[in-house]
Amino acid sequence: MLSPLKSYEELRSEFRWDMPERYNIAYDACDRWANVEPERLALLHVLPSGSVEEWRYGQLKRSSSQLANALYALGVVPRDRVALLLPQAPETAISHLAIYRLGGIAVPLAALFGPEALRYRLENAEANVVVTNRSGLEKLSALREQLPFLEHIVCVDGDGQAHGDLDFWSLLQKGADRFEIRDTSPDDPALMIYTSGTTGQPKGALLAHRVLLGHLPGVQMAHELLPQPGDLFWTPADWAWAGGLLNALLPSLKFGVPVVTARIDKFDPEGAFDLMVRHGVRNAFIPPTALKMMRSVDPSPYTEKLKLRSVCSAGEALGAEAFSWSEEALGVTPNEMYGQTECNLVLGSGKAVGVSKAGAIGRPVPGHEVSVIRPDGSVCDASEQGEIAVRRGTPVMFLQYWQRPDADESKFLGDWMLTGDQGVADAEGYIHFVGRNDDVITSAGYRIGPSEIEDYLITHEAVGLAAVVGKPDPVRTEIVKAYIVLKDGYEPSEALTNDIRQYVRVSLSAHEYPREIDFVSELPLTTSGKVIRRILRDRARKEVELVES
Repeated sequence: MLSPLKSYEELRSEFRWDMPERYNIAYDACDRWANVEPERLALLHVLPSGSVEEWRYGQLKRSSSQLANALYALGVVPRDRVALLLPQAPETAISHLAIYRLGGIAVPLAALFGPEALRYRLENAEANVVVTNRSGLEKLSALREQLPFLEHIVCVDGDGQAHGDLDFWSLLQKGADRFEIRDTSPDDPALMIYTSGTTGQPKGALLAHRVLLGHLPGVQMAHELLPQPGDLFWTPADWAWAGGLLNALLPSLKFGVPVVTARIDKFDPEGAFDLMVRHGVRNAFIPPTALKMMRSVDPSPYTEKLKLRSVCSAGEALGAEAFSWSEEALGVTPNEMYGQTECNLVLGSGKAVGVSKAGAIGRPVPGHEVSVIRPDGSVCDASEQGEIAVRRGTPVMFLQYWQRPDADESKFLGDWMLTGDQGVADAEGYIHFVGRNDDVITSAGYRIGPSEIEDYLITHEAVGLAAVVGKPDPVRTEIVKAYIVLKDGYEPSEALTNDIRQYVRVSLSAHEYPREIDFVSELPLTTSGKVIRRILRDRARKEVELVES
């Protein structure tokens, strides 16, 4: 826990981890409150009709205990993998808590995954139970024969029994409402979250119960010393992503801060503004792509009505333009955070502790040692580009990749965990994101990060979203190619292409301007809202191959 009376430098120098000998997420995020304040508000679930269901900590404890008993009766034992194919909903929170109670391993899966993505993860995890809804049941029905480990599917919205599967609420009614939490250590596995798959096949990152404790300093830093009286949290991020689950849901429940939940199949910028106004959201975690989409609509009908106290953003670089827009439109300074599935929330910003700089992804969060390093493991000088790395010993660091010891070994260089992200530390210690190792463009001897170009492109009056990749070129090795989603009211044209090209060339750099521009209706995104540049790179390479053939 961070002290509100100390500077960032004092917090960094004095911080020490104090891990308990025994620890379970279900107790810390639920029972600790339920045992003393059972009527304390935990969830505000917004239904499609607009009405709201309130869930109290006592209800969460009873329901998750019932489900834990039901899963145990189905044969789930400690360290078994139970998959959750669900959107934001009370059933999702109940299922997480139930799995932690019985010592199982929760495997959250994004509701937007298609059949092949689901098949790969369920087969790899050897999950024996899946909790899902009607939509997930339809996807899974065609996969049953390909998943020999899958024994039971539990459906939350009443259609399970019609398909020979189990009904969530009927199971709860059969289960006793008391379940003694398994005696777990902080190092026992609790979660397995699959990497987003921006490069190669997704890998299952196994996380321990301690991961929640490890997130608390970063969450407090990014949310201006959460919790404060009246705090109310919301994120549009899927809880299947480390950001949605570990930056938002579980820390909020741990801190006793109610969480607004709402099913979001596709992000709606105006809907996000409306939800925050209607429910008086005080704290929000909004990924950069979502903030940039919100920038494309008129915020004036909402700005005066917002009650936001803190906004943080992570998943990609936010950039100076979106940073400035957020300050003006949302009325708060956005605090950037950085991490990845394997080691999340290790860099951050927090205006309350004096850490805030537009265009930077933050400074090391108290308790984590993060540096930009060279290929030999030595620390880079200020302004020298290298790879962002995290020193071993932080409780947020993953235990291992599931069934991938080869990948475990390549993830580390001595005591440094390699992130695969290029960055630069400035003289003040702020780290600036350049791009994934695979995303860095080599053009005419220059190494170019896509983030700076993308950040500048969206300052053009016609550009809503932009993604930049390297396209193979026989002379320059690669050229900069931009894929652009235009704002409403603008149409693709040669004149607009030339105008955007010149805009970057004159104001940013002559070697960084996009020599080619494609206008697209949308960008390929992971379920966590990151641009999948691999798909765009493949598209650019195929264009070259077609010309050469």
